[in-house]
Amino acid sequence: MATVATQAPVDVPSSNRPEPGSFQLNTAKFPAAAAAPSKPEDADTIAAQWVESFNKAVNSADFAGISDIFHAESYWRDQLCLSWDFHTLHGPQKIISVFKQSNGCRIKSAALDKSSQLRSPTAAVIDAEGKVHSVTAFLTLESDIGRGAGIVRLAQEQGVWKVFTLFTFLKELKHHEDAVGRKRPNGVVHGEHISRKNWLDRRREEQNFENGQEPTVLILGAGQAGLTVAARLKMLGVESLIVDREERIGDNWRNRYHQLVLHDPIWFDHLPFLPFPDNWPIFTPKDKLGEWFESYVTLLELNAWTQATITKASWDDASAKWTATVERVRDGKTETRIFHPKHIIQATGHSGEPNFPSHIKGINDFKGTRLVHSSKFPGATPSQGQNKKAIVVGCCNSGHDIAQDFYENGYAVTMVQRSSTLVLSAETNLDSLSGLYGHDGPPTEDADMLFWSVPNPVLKRISIDTTKAQNKADEKILQGLEKAGFKLDQGPDGSGLWMKYLQRGGGYYLDVGCSQLIIDGKIKIKQGQEIAEALPNGLKFADGEVIEADEIVFATGYKNMRTQCRKIFGDEVADRVKDVWGFDEEGEVRTMWRKTGHPGFWFMGGNLAFCRWYSRPLALQIKALEEGLCRYDDL
Repeated sequence: MATVATQAPVDVPSSNRPEPGSFQLNTAKFPAAAAAPSKPEDADTIAAQWVESFNKAVNSADFAGISDIFHAESYWRDQLCLSWDFHTLHGPQKIISVFKQSNGCRIKSAALDKSSQLRSPTAAVIDAEGKVHSVTAFLTLESDIGRGAGIVRLAQEQGVWKVFTLFTFLKELKHHEDAVGRKRPNGVVHGEHISRKNWLDRRREEQNFENGQEPTVLILGAGQAGLTVAARLKMLGVESLIVDREERIGDNWRNRYHQLVLHDPIWFDHLPFLPFPDNWPIFTPKDKLGEWFESYVTLLELNAWTQATITKASWDDASAKWTATVERVRDGKTETRIFHPKHIIQATGHSGEPNFPSHIKGINDFKGTRLVHSSKFPGATPSQGQNKKAIVVGCCNSGHDIAQDFYENGYAVTMVQRSSTLVLSAETNLDSLSGLYGHDGPPTEDADMLFWSVPNPVLKRISIDTTKAQNKADEKILQGLEKAGFKLDQGPDGSGLWMKYLQRGGGYYLDVGCSQLIIDGKIKIKQGQEIAEALPNGLKFADGEVIEADEIVFATGYKNMRTQCRKIFGDEVADRVKDVWGFDEEGEVRTMWRKTGHPGFWFMGGNLAFCRWYSRPLALQIKALEEGLCRYDDL
C-alpha cells in the first residue's frame, strides 16, 4: 500500500482553481502498530473469516456487526454499489447511518477473488516504516442491480482483524453487460436478404443519424473524456454522438505546442477496450496521440462529428429531454440538425476557457511578434542569431516546456513565477509509478483497482511519505532550483504532486529537462512579483523592473469548467450545476462523473487514466436511468 502511485494529470495548467467551497482534505491516521499474530500464509484464512462476517453484517437488520468488522478510523470508498453516487464513509457509525437512511445495504454478498496470484489474499504492511501489518484481498460483489468488485485492507485492532480501507465499485448491470467477449455482435445475419446494404452502408447511416434517428446522449468534445465515455456507452447499447469543433479527431492534441510529449508513461494512459500496442513509446508525442484518437473512433465505431458545435440547447423538465441545435461543416457546406437527447455530457477538457489576463494594463499595446495564451502557442521559431527575447508567465508543465522550446531555438528566456511550484523529475515519477504502471507492473485492470481503492485521506497520508522519498531522490535538482531563486513547495501538508492536483488543480512540473536549464542560469526566473503593466517592448513588474521581450506567452491555465458551461449552455443550466472539482465533505471530487444538480447534464474530464476509470461509472449511471433502474433524484 505504501507504493501506491502518485502521478497527476499532465494536461492541467497550474493556475486552474476549483470554485469556492471545496473542503480541505483531512489526513488519515494509520491503525496503531501491532505485531501480527498470524503468519503471512494465514492471509487466506483471515480474509475468508472477514468476508463471512461482512456478509452477515450487511444482511443484518440492525447492522450491529459493522462496528465489529471496521476500525474506528476506517474508510469505505464506494462507487455505485451503496447508492447511485460516490462516497467515502469514515468510521463504522457513518456507515451504519447510511445503511439506516437507505433501509439496508444494496450489496447482497461478497466473495474472495482468487482468479490470479496477485488477486489472492496477501499479507503486507500499510505504513512506510513497516510496522502496521495488513491483509489485502480482492473481492467480487453481488448487489441488488449488478455485479461489482473491490479491495479490502485489514489491520489489527486489539488482536482482531478489521477493515482499515474498503473499496467497492459497480462493474456491470445485470442483464445489461458490455457487448464484448461472448456478447460481441455477430456482424451479419446469414440467409436471404431483401436489403442490399452492407456494413459500410449501415455504418454511414448510423454515424450521420439518418432516417430520423437521434442520439440518446450528446457529447461535447472529442478528447479523451468524450471518446472514453462514448466507448463505454457504445458497449452498453446507448446511442451517442460526439461533436467537436476541430477539423479532425485528435486535433485537440495535434494543435498544441510543437514539442509537447506526454509526461505520463504509457502504462498509465491506456484507453478502455483498446490498449496501446506493445511497441508504443513510453512517453507519447502529441501528434501520435492525435492519430490514436482518430483510430480509436474508427475502430470502435463511435459516432463523431468534426467541425461541429452546439449552437443552442434548452432543457424541458416535463419531457426530460434537451432540444439541441448542432451545426457542422460537411462536404464544404454548413448543415444544421436539431436533436432531442436525454443527456448532454460536457467533455471539453479538465478546465474551461483559457485564462488569458486581458485585464493587465497596456496588454493591447505590446508591439512584439507574439503575445498569446499557451493554448495558442504553436512552437518557437528559430532565432537565427537575432538575439530574440521571450517571457513565459507561469511555471506549470506547459510553461516549462514552452520556456525550454524558446531556449533551444536561441531565445533569451525569462520565466515569471508568481507563487511556488512542486517539481518532480520524470525519472523519479516513473520509478514511483512502476510498481503499478510499468513494464513489469500488473494488468491495467488490477493496477487501476489498486490505485483507485485508496480513499483520498489515506492517499494523502501515504503521499507524505512518498514525497519525502521522491525529494531525496531529486535532492540535487531541488537544491539547485532553490539556489537559482525558484520557489518550491511540496503540496498540501507535504503530500506531493497528486494531492496538490486534486486539492488545487495544478501547480506542478514533471521535470523533463527544463529544471537544469534554470539551475544553470540559461533560463532566468522572475519570482514573486505581479505584472504591473504590459509595455510595447515587454513587461513591467510591481517592483519596477522592466523585462524586454519579443514574444510573451501566458501559461496561466484555464477557468473552471463551470464557466464554460455558462458560456455554452447559458445561465439557466449553469445556475443549477454545482461546483466542479475540489473535494466534497467526504473527500470525493465534486460533481465530476456524477450528478451535477441539473437533470440530464454531466461533466466528464481528467487525464487519460481518470477518463479510463471514471467513464465506466458515468456510463453506468446513464444506462441505469435509461433502463428505469433509477431516477435522477435517486442519484
